[in-house]
Amino acid sequence: MARSASTDVLIAGAGPVGLTLAAELRRSGVSCRIVDRLPARLPYAKAVGIQPRTLELFDRMGLVRAVLDAAVPMRGQLTYVNGAEQGRIELVLPPEVPYGFAALPQYETERVLEEFLGRFGTRIERSTELVAFAQDPVGVTSRLRSSSGGEEEEEVRSRFLVGCDGAHSVVRKALGLTFEGGAFPEEYMLADVEVGWGLPPGYGVRSMHRGEDGAVDDLLVCIPLPGRGRYRMSMLVPPELSASRASEPSAGDGVAHGLEGGTAPALADIQKVLDRLAPEPVTASALRWSSVFRISHRLVDRYGEGRVFVAGDAAHIHPPTGAQGMNTGVQDACNLAWKLALAVEAAADPGLLPSYDAERHPVGEEVVGRTVRHATEGVQADPADPETLMLREAQLLVNYRESPLVTPLPPGDEAALRPGDRAPDCGGLTGDIAAYPVRLFDLLRGRGHVLLVYGHHPAGDPPGDLAAAARELTGGRMETCRILPADAPPDEATGIPHHHDSRGEFARQYGVEEGAAFVVRPDGYLGACLRPPTVGQLKEALRRVFAW
Repeated sequence: MARSASTDVLIAGAGPVGLTLAAELRRSGVSCRIVDRLPARLPYAKAVGIQPRTLELFDRMGLVRAVLDAAVPMRGQLTYVNGAEQGRIELVLPPEVPYGFAALPQYETERVLEEFLGRFGTRIERSTELVAFAQDPVGVTSRLRSSSGGEEEEEVRSRFLVGCDGAHSVVRKALGLTFEGGAFPEEYMLADVEVGWGLPPGYGVRSMHRGEDGAVDDLLVCIPLPGRGRYRMSMLVPPELSASRASEPSAGDGVAHGLEGGTAPALADIQKVLDRLAPEPVTASALRWSSVFRISHRLVDRYGEGRVFVAGDAAHIHPPTGAQGMNTGVQDACNLAWKLALAVEAAADPGLLPSYDAERHPVGEEVVGRTVRHATEGVQADPADPETLMLREAQLLVNYRESPLVTPLPPGDEAALRPGDRAPDCGGLTGDIAAYPVRLFDLLRGRGHVLLVYGHHPAGDPPGDLAAAARELTGGRMETCRILPADAPPDEATGIPHHHDSRGEFARQYGVEEGAAFVVRPDGYLGACLRPPTVGQLKEALRRVFAW
């Protein structure tokens, strides 16, 4: 068995979640290896929906432009029941949200992430799988098997190991994590085809047939993809295709989820469903791939143990309703990456890595429960008002208000924006040199921890003192950006880069009328809201994250 040099983090699985984690680690200067048992990227449009929150994270990373260039907009959904249009859902978000909904085949998302990761000199080690590992107080010893040049094995020593290796995760099983849940009895066909109908582009299609008892007995769901008239379609499996799979095992671990093999539907099978359910007569063509798939809903009991963690489908699987799966996994990766980076540098408070489970497990639990309800009862059964429902589906309402990392507001402070919330974007920020306004996300892009200081509070400490404390308390890992009210004179004495809130958008979005400061984490969430901002309060907030 060959022995390799050690690495900081070993990542098993090179799907969107593993690639996001690797890119974020490399962006932070952390060494990592990422292995995948597959010899090449799969050409399947599995996860196709990219939520606005995910685009915000890709923006922070610096790769959103490549994603936008490859994707197509998701503008809404058309719903039909027994051939009659029942209504149109418009995917509209508040104007301060910088991105809308998008659709992109998973293999394209992986391509963009892989190319971005390559900028840091890191490549996917393909045809290589994790077969075993053992951890000790200071690291993890893993055994890898490569089939690219024969069955060779290698021992790898890493500080941490992360399993992004899907529903049948080797890491999850070896850790002994439970994966409780259930499975839907229905099987579905999935196909990537082109159609020439006259429906408006950018809209998904959900067409159902209800029997005399009112129950849905036939279903067609179409999601637009890049390309003329191209859709990923899913539909119920006819008995002749389902029967061939009745005795198939579920990979030996009791988890039946995703593309399970078996008889692939032909174009004629897809056409039969279109003949029954398409809103207008149409012919399908250019079948790129098809499969039969099954849906489970499961969640791990915890997201890691010791120096080993799980993320994405290795931690949670659920119905594809609302395109929540991959996006939830990407958020797992962004949450974990900055914490691992500080731990590798021995700069993390002992409670930082355990906070990954404390923050992400409740999110996974909520997403699994919500998608199961929507799959069985329909999105229309959700009691939330339409705006809240849309923001939740966009994953803009995910928060960590109960996290052990955030600093609670003092009693009686009823501010709408609270520690643990997503740091909202805003526009209209003008500097002294550039002749054009920028968005707040432009200022945060590519950065780690950032202290946003707004104006000057008469009861707070001077902005220069706050900036100096931020640098000192974090070992130089926190930058400071200053936002001044629109009518405030330029303040060059502090030496802090500043922008004017020319349209008052920052003040409105952050709910401030006088001086305040906000700790923005690398994953774009607020660690603390300081009103008034003092060095003492800042120290209290940062001690939850950084080791001193």
